[in-house]
Amino acid sequence: MSYLGLDKEKTGKTVDELNVLLADYHLYYQKLRNFHWNVIGKNFFDLHEKFEELYDEAKLKVDEIAERILTLRYTPISNLTDYLEASNLKESKADLTDYEMIETLLEDHGTLLKQMRSVVETADKAGDEGTIDLIGAYIRELEKTSWMLDAWKMKTTDSHKPS
Repeated sequence: MSYLGLDKEKTGKTVDELNVLLADYHLYYQKLRNFHWNVIGKNFFDLHEKFEELYDEAKLKVDEIAERILTLRYTPISNLTDYLEASNLKESKADLTDYEMIETLLEDHGTLLKQMRSVVETADKAGDEGTIDLIGAYIRELEKTSWMLDAWKMKTTDSHKPS
């Protein structure tokens, strides 16, 4: 750890939070694959493509989070049993409507954002600007994606009402 100049004990707490986020992103990724494969109805083409875009982004984040843990000289959790145990997210059924899929993702986004903020808070206490920078960018991106998905599910009569 000395090559980064970070306190090992404080960094360990950051890694604990990062491992939870890693588990969350694995479940989120799989949920997006599930929705990509199983979406039906008049919104099929738009959502099928959007879910693929989102799972491609999630796959990159999984790798970046694991590599950040490795950079901090710890081992990322890396098996499904540990992901299911550590994650704040739950698996989804395959037979949801398109609207239910979006609602589920928005709920998951709230959970992911909460975990990301926990990572940032813990990393801040450790003086870990690298982790703060990485996760801060994720927060900004996920907030924007959440806004877009929320706009998708709104009725046009709701378009100018804050929720």
